[in-house]
Amino acid sequence: MASTIWKGHITFGLISLPVKLLAAARPETISFNQLTKDTHSRVKQVLHSVADDQPVSRSQLVKGFEYEKDRYVVIDEEDIKRIQPKTAKVMEILEFVKATEIDAVYLESGYYIHPDEAGEKAYTLLFDAMKKSGYDGLAKITMHNREHVVILRPGKYGMLLHTMYYQDEVRALDEFRTNLEAVKERELNMAMALIDGLAAPFEPEKYHDTYRQTLRSMIDAKVNGQEIVAAPVAQEMAPVADIMEALKSSLALLKKPPSPVVEMPAASAQTAKPRKVRKAGG
Repeated sequence: MASTIWKGHITFGLISLPVKLLAAARPETISFNQLTKDTHSRVKQVLHSVADDQPVSRSQLVKGFEYEKDRYVVIDEEDIKRIQPKTAKVMEILEFVKATEIDAVYLESGYYIHPDEAGEKAYTLLFDAMKKSGYDGLAKITMHNREHVVILRPGKYGMLLHTMYYQDEVRALDEFRTNLEAVKERELNMAMALIDGLAAPFEPEKYHDTYRQTLRSMIDAKVNGQEIVAAPVAQEMAPVADIMEALKSSLALLKKPPSPVVEMPAASAQTAKPRKVRKAGG
């Protein structure tokens, strides 16, 4: 099970239930180390004091806030604990809002809400009631040295939590304008037909990070001393000159039977050319 991000209680009305938050997802990336160009020796970052340019170990570090130019006040963990609000341990649902009214632009990170054993019945009650009512809960929680407004919502099997951006963190919606009068009814009908033709059930397992897979295969090929074959260069896309013709062509393609798909392996030993080894004396 994933590590616990936050532990405390959810309260709504006079009902309280102990829960913990678990990260719902994490990005998978391939990381690289920095090496010296000539010897390929790994390098490490060394912290230096600005005052005397002497190296400093991490055990000597403290938090400081610059309240004037080059003047700092030191803040330690005990100071932070003393001022933690109630929301550091208690997540009180302040109100319930219709799920359909929540603009997804406000949603930030996602977490699973897992009940402790003593709170399973109240947790199930809240989950079932919210799922059948169509309402999501809005609450406050303090974690990672910040107080968040959060949305609690029923998922498929249990409760989910999303931290929210504050209003002043979201770019003003009036920065983006859409002139609906520029669209003709025939164009709209054809675009909706194209959407309907491409409609499919939501199945996230169909999608994979092919770039990460290809990058991993390229690394394996280099480890095995193989030459890397360059990927095809993407063609530059030009703006559509005739939208109606583009829509007609797109709909016509949907009506054609699909061509058989031949699965090709990612860039690896199969797609890489072996490096020629020159024989001694050759």
